[in-house]
Amino acid sequence: MKKVKKNRGIDAIKDKYGRLFTTPWLIGLILFFIIPMFQSIYFSFSEIMVIPGGIESVFVGLKNYKQLLFADPDYTQLLSSAMASFLYSLPVILLLSLVLAIFLNQKFRGRLFFRALYFLPVIIASGSVITWLFKTTSNDLNNLGVSESYTAAMFSVDDIIGWLQIDGQIAEYITQTISKIFDLIWSCGIQTVLFLAGLQSIPRTLYEASHVEGATKWEEFWFITFPMLSRVILLVMVFTMVELMTNIRTAVVRKAYTMMDNGVFDTTSAMLWFYFLIVGCVMAVLIFVYKQTLMRRWDV
Repeated sequence: MKKVKKNRGIDAIKDKYGRLFTTPWLIGLILFFIIPMFQSIYFSFSEIMVIPGGIESVFVGLKNYKQLLFADPDYTQLLSSAMASFLYSLPVILLLSLVLAIFLNQKFRGRLFFRALYFLPVIIASGSVITWLFKTTSNDLNNLGVSESYTAAMFSVDDIIGWLQIDGQIAEYITQTISKIFDLIWSCGIQTVLFLAGLQSIPRTLYEASHVEGATKWEEFWFITFPMLSRVILLVMVFTMVELMTNIRTAVVRKAYTMMDNGVFDTTSAMLWFYFLIVGCVMAVLIFVYKQTLMRRWDV
């Protein structure tokens, strides 16, 4: 007696081909991410010696972490520098990206050109051009290749701070932000695109209703635009935090690359894992505060 074959539904066929197409990605994830990640964790608790034909490891527990935190005076300084840079860069990048997205969302002549122009840094960011540019702007605005006397005559951050009679941490924050303004604007490309997509997804009927009610542009922003962008802001915030913390220009990451090139795998692994532990805690706190304050207020 012949068995009757059951016709497979379209969902079963989709599942089959879905698993087929995701298999190469899963293999790559296991080989190039999960296995190296656990190997790096093991390296952080071991003493690694490079020998001909490979490496030799000896488990030493928390020795590498204790050496970094209590014996190495440079690591805590690098860590505090990276966190300080992160805390003042994040709000500035978010604000600049949102302002640029609102500007590019308006209807004006040459809008497509300016949209492409603001995304240009993302395209060339991995090339040698960006390396040269950041070498010329690594310190402050006076390192742009222009004579220092001319820049001092045209623009002086210290004179402005003194004229406004601002001192303490606020003055230091403003000085650092203005000095790094080139880097911060250069880092706004993808964030601006994400904000722009979020702005274009807001129904126009909400703005039409606000016009009928006589709402001002400021009220439209705070009661329509900002709440409707709440999830996009969260996405951009997470993306920006990851980008800032893993950037090669970050003090800890740059130091880790140098040590890795010199064959110091154990201390480098411990350095990075403790760094990313601190980063993860900071990200968790910021996301929790944002969700508990703003997103809960808007009920989204």
